[in-house]
Amino acid sequence: MFTDRKEAGQALASRLEHFKDQQGVVVGVPRGGIPIGYEIAQALGWPLEIALSKKIGHPTNKEYAIGAVSLNGYVVNRDIAVPQEYLETEIARIRQALETTYHTYLQDQNPLPLSGKTVILTDDGVATGHTLLSVIDLLRRTKPARLVVAVPVSAPEALKKIEAVADETLCLASPREFRSVGQFYQAFDQVADQEVAALLHKRRNFRPR
Repeated sequence: MFTDRKEAGQALASRLEHFKDQQGVVVGVPRGGIPIGYEIAQALGWPLEIALSKKIGHPTNKEYAIGAVSLNGYVVNRDIAVPQEYLETEIARIRQALETTYHTYLQDQNPLPLSGKTVILTDDGVATGHTLLSVIDLLRRTKPARLVVAVPVSAPEALKKIEAVADETLCLASPREFRSVGQFYQAFDQVADQEVAALLHKRRNFRPR
């Protein structure tokens, strides 16, 4: 069990030191992945980016994901037939919402370039893996040199899915008795928007080498 996200991030960072001399960016899934990512970025001397994405819901069932949108890309399951006009409208609507969220955290700064760099994607834990899998799909479109997923804890089935699509995966614990991410932290309070913004700004002074 981890005391908090800071301790979990430090534990991951100690296992990622071999990346220190590479050109890379740490990408955290909001909100819980940002404190984790901050510790890794600080240890490696890398900048910290935020992974903003949101699912595209099916027109007849918004909870059923047929794709996902990021600030600069999208993925769609083409095996599911939906009107092209619906997709275009939803992609535009979701992207506008993501841009508003990004502005809340980083004002007018542009997303960091990831092409040709090692990207370490992190979150505070993985339950189903749906979020990370969609983010991985979207990050692949930015053409990173290597995509590494590093998380403190994961459900075993979700971890298998992530290992199948990441170039490298680091998970400190994947117990059979996994029930929720929060059970592995003594302190697991919700991360406030103000904390996310503050941690991102602290690492924005560090550019890829």
